[in-house]
Amino acid sequence: MQTPTALVTGASRGLGAALATALSERGWRLVVDGRDADRLAATAAALPRPDLVTALPGDVADPAHRAALAAAAGDRLDLLVNNASDLGPVPLPGLADLPPERLTRLLAVNTVAPLALVQAVLPALERAGGRVLDVSSDAAVEAYPGWGGYGASKAALDRLTAVLAVEHPALRWYAVDPGDMDTDMHRAADPDTSGLPAPEAVVPALLRLVDGDLPGGRYRAADLAADLVDGAAAGAGR
Repeated sequence: MQTPTALVTGASRGLGAALATALSERGWRLVVDGRDADRLAATAAALPRPDLVTALPGDVADPAHRAALAAAAGDRLDLLVNNASDLGPVPLPGLADLPPERLTRLLAVNTVAPLALVQAVLPALERAGGRVLDVSSDAAVEAYPGWGGYGASKAALDRLTAVLAVEHPALRWYAVDPGDMDTDMHRAADPDTSGLPAPEAVVPALLRLVDGDLPGGRYRAADLAADLVDGAAAGAGR
């Protein structure tokens, strides 16, 4: 059986690192990236199967970096996880105070880069009959003060995911809202992360999209996790 391959962006920390760890535990070959080269190298070295990991530091908004990621993925790609994100300026400003150039950067990282990476690896995804998991946010559908630029970029990503699903129905396309987590990004926006789950707690829900037969669409990790709990309870009651 051929070793499955996943390309996970933003994998040096947070949810990307947690998901990469889970896939590495399963023996997947991984291509991972992150902007902080030292942190990415340390994360990759600590994965369960570092021998199956290609770690490429860089910015997903850089076309040359995306080309390197696509080349490293090879001619078959089972899973693309567009997780790398930019939060924007902090403290989070209201939209009336958001510099247009910062909105341009948010769109470049959170919206344009995922589409460009899909375009770069689409033949490899099609050869594998693969899946794309685009990490979204509740800010894409809810209006939160200060989250307008980030939310707009994620709402656009949701729309791209939905249209790609219509245009390429042979693949599975998922947009997933992981919910609030105790991550560096969340702490940058709000230092109080007490009570929030660690990214590792969200991974089992995401793996339902990797492993399962759920139709493409937009999902909330909280709903996927609730289904797991309900299914386990039903099994225990038999």
